[in-house]
Amino acid sequence: MTPNFAMGLYHNVPDFAPIGSETYLLLLGILLAARGADFLSTWIATPQLMLEGNPIAKALGWRWGLILNLLVCVLIAMWPLAAIVVSTTSALVAARNFQVAWLMRSLGEDNYREWHVDRLLEVHPVLYLFCLIAQTGLVAAVGFALIVTTNELVPQAIGIGIIAYAIAVLSIHPYGRLASPPDALR
Repeated sequence: MTPNFAMGLYHNVPDFAPIGSETYLLLLGILLAARGADFLSTWIATPQLMLEGNPIAKALGWRWGLILNLLVCVLIAMWPLAAIVVSTTSALVAARNFQVAWLMRSLGEDNYREWHVDRLLEVHPVLYLFCLIAQTGLVAAVGFALIVTTNELVPQAIGIGIIAYAIAVLSIHPYGRLASPPDALR
């Protein structure tokens, strides 16, 4: 991987980065930073994981989740484009978590959940769904634009990561439960 400092991009991205290589170590550092930010933002927001939207992360808990994430980082760093996709998605998830983590922590997990559910019950489901789809659609459009406007693999991998983030945001929201009785949201 040869740096092109004038453009700030790396060209000739290899398909595979052997463990210990410069490319591998760089990608491992990026992955650890992005996944670490996701972990930290989640811990600040929901230390008991009550508000965690990912059922796998919730089931694993902190200890097993940390071990699995370290293993995933060590393995994925061997595939540069996959590492870029995962890092992009993780950084965006962490940024979103940090946006509301202070509120979740200050209210407490139970109180925040109650407050959030009350807000969902006060808004018309169509408005909520429209705003959610508009938000994720606009974010996905940025990712799509990156993919279709370049032949460079790194920007395309970033675009895929942005789209994966939009899909993750769309999938963690309780929109499917809005048509259910109010107690189903609690």
